[in-house]
Amino acid sequence: MQLLKNNYRYQDLGLLILRVGIGIMFMVHGWPKITGGPEMWAKVGGAMGTLGITQGAVIWGFLASFAEAGGGLLMILGLFFRPAMVLMFCTMLVAAYMHFVSGDGFAGYSHALEAAILFFSLLFIGPGRYSLDQSVFGTSPARRY
Repeated sequence: MQLLKNNYRYQDLGLLILRVGIGIMFMVHGWPKITGGPEMWAKVGGAMGTLGITQGAVIWGFLASFAEAGGGLLMILGLFFRPAMVLMFCTMLVAAYMHFVSGDGFAGYSHALEAAILFFSLLFIGPGRYSLDQSVFGTSPARRY
């Protein structure tokens, strides 16, 4: 059966669709936070209190907001992809933990946890052929172990 053969000729196209779709959603989700200013950043950054970090809520909130909005844009473009995935992964881990310890239940923390798993996976997969990272930095030869 041709349909079931391990023939992934379109994996780079699939990665592009995934990057653009998820990137847009995170930009839309993060834009109100980034434009909300210091008051919104302090609210978002308050999540660090669940980790015992009570100082610098505005800074932490700005970083989280930037990770979502800016990281979404970088994800779409496939530019500085792996650093963006690290920022987005960390942001989603904190969000998931905050919802978990707040007692929001599985429905409260599952979205952030799913996103964290996605970003962690993409960290290893990379942005694919159709990305600015590929155009700017090229590809290194595959290593054989």
